[in-house]
Amino acid sequence: MISTLEKEITFRYLKTRKKDGFLNIISIFSFIGISLGVAVLIIVMSVMNGFRTELINKIVGFNPHITIKPYENSISADKLKNKELKKISEELLYSNSGEAIIISQDFTKGIVLRGYSQKDFSKLNVVNKGRFSGNSKKLYKNNISIGKELSFDLELKIGDKLSIISPSGIETIIGNLPKQEVFTVSSIFESGLADFDRNIAFININTLDNFFDFNKDDRNLEIYLKNPSDIVVAKNKVKEVFKDEFIYTWADMNSSLFSALKVERNVMFIILSLIILVAAFNIISGLTILVKNKTRDIAILKSIGVLNKSITKIFFLVGVTIGTTATIFGILLGVLFSLYIENIRQFLSYTFNISLFPEEIYFLSKMPTEINLVSILIISVCSILITIIVSIYPAIKASKLDPVKGLKYE
Repeated sequence: MISTLEKEITFRYLKTRKKDGFLNIISIFSFIGISLGVAVLIIVMSVMNGFRTELINKIVGFNPHITIKPYENSISADKLKNKELKKISEELLYSNSGEAIIISQDFTKGIVLRGYSQKDFSKLNVVNKGRFSGNSKKLYKNNISIGKELSFDLELKIGDKLSIISPSGIETIIGNLPKQEVFTVSSIFESGLADFDRNIAFININTLDNFFDFNKDDRNLEIYLKNPSDIVVAKNKVKEVFKDEFIYTWADMNSSLFSALKVERNVMFIILSLIILVAAFNIISGLTILVKNKTRDIAILKSIGVLNKSITKIFFLVGVTIGTTATIFGILLGVLFSLYIENIRQFLSYTFNISLFPEEIYFLSKMPTEINLVSILIISVCSILITIIVSIYPAIKASKLDPVKGLKYE
């Protein structure tokens, strides 16, 4: 417990005095350093969480949540009637894919072709939820839907024609020749991810099977979930139904990307935590100077019977109060900036006439933020814990002062 005397002396030492000018400067710098460290950590973590969520939404919006690939035999239609499968799935679509070379004028590029029926193509998120130009129902025999980035690279628009070469050749009298077909651009999509928009195109699944000499039994089953974030549980349920097929999810396909994001986030947390650590060490300097300045006061307190434990508490509370108050202020500042970071970005862009976070580079119309209460709690606990640790040494040092020598100190 903290006594009334301990509280009063602690409050008195925290009050600003003109004669303690240098001490006050150190205390102010400690407060500002910890506050800014906590605020910047919260802002950076919120922006990185926002980026991760936006990236997941775009990947999930473009890719199937779960893909089932048959090993030998085609996927049994009876398995699609499973009750558990119906509970978790929103859509079940058949697809296939293959790699080809696209040729337009003097431009040649490798591309992944994904095949869907006309009906299934119109159900894709990139068609009905993304930016889409053209008619999704016109995925006819020799029609193709390309991404916005690819249309820029090839200088194509809806109605233009392009050639695609298949790796599967045609036997002729002069040998094996590559299969080549001409396609008409029927639509242009924009997923928000440049890699997808530049490297993937859609054609009719029957055309794709003929073009690559695929068997219909080789077609994949794509599962779109009602709750895409619950991917682990859903995958386990799907495994129980499709025991003889190969199963992978959007998370499996992008595991290296999210691992890199996680490492980057952790590294940023460690680096920015050093700001708080450096600021917290200023508290040691401040408390050491305070102990030096209050040597006579400590001696008087000891001579009237104040215990060493109480002296320790007083100086410990001074350090912890500075650190805790700075942490709370930093949390408020960080959360406030995170909530209005898009408005701040727009204001700075307009005021200084500079492009901050350009959409053509980041493919996001606004700066994403996601305030995570767990992250804020971890940052707060770490900041206060550092403050507690650095306040212990000066507080113990104060309690060990000799009162006789202290009374002689001027």
